[in-house]
Amino acid sequence: MAPILSKTLLMTALLTLPIAAAAPALAQEAKPREAVISVTGDGEKAVAPDMAIVTLAVVKQAKTAREALDENNKAMNEVLKALKDGGIAERDLQTSGFSIQPQYNYPQPVDGQQQQPQLIGYQTINSVTVRLRDLAKLGQVIDQSVTLGINQGGDIQFTNDKPEAAIEEARKNAVAEAVKKAKTLSEAAGVKLGRIIEINENVPRAMPQPAYRATMMKEADSAVPVQSGENNYNVSVTVTFAIEQ
Repeated sequence: MAPILSKTLLMTALLTLPIAAAAPALAQEAKPREAVISVTGDGEKAVAPDMAIVTLAVVKQAKTAREALDENNKAMNEVLKALKDGGIAERDLQTSGFSIQPQYNYPQPVDGQQQQPQLIGYQTINSVTVRLRDLAKLGQVIDQSVTLGINQGGDIQFTNDKPEAAIEEARKNAVAEAVKKAKTLSEAAGVKLGRIIEINENVPRAMPQPAYRATMMKEADSAVPVQSGENNYNVSVTVTFAIEQ
């Protein structure tokens, strides 16, 4: 009878092991959740831009693709030479688009019959993106480029070469606003704010947003008036605080 009794005790012990192992987990789940306050803070920093990115293009039309390309090349080479002579570095000049497209004339239908399109020539477009680090020259560069053959484009984006300091300041402002919000909420609820549990910076990353407090740039003799304004760098953070019991 002894061997049978031993087997019974062993089976009983094995069956109780999972229950014993699960006990700490059940106790963990039974523990009440920590009371917290989560707030979002938004911070911004406005700085004057120190760089402009301009897209300039030459568009030429001719009867043959060869003629259109030659005319385009001539004008664009003159523009690039003038830009380089004006102090713009090679690294700040980048071809951003090029195309050769046939041009057609579409005659009106005759007796209700659609007519075949007629090839009338070719169009070439060559565009260059210019990073201009001296904003005082922006209007002059545009004016000179148009004189030399630029006849399309002109999109301007004002930005900052090194925006890290502005973004850091925006982060600090965002956290400060989150702390202020949390204090207001805790005081209104009659509870005491505890330690910070978690801080998350919300995506997307901070990007410059044009501000509308623009001021006219000082230009000596530019024929193209431009305004640089300011860039706003925005950062959003979510901060979670514990509530002291």
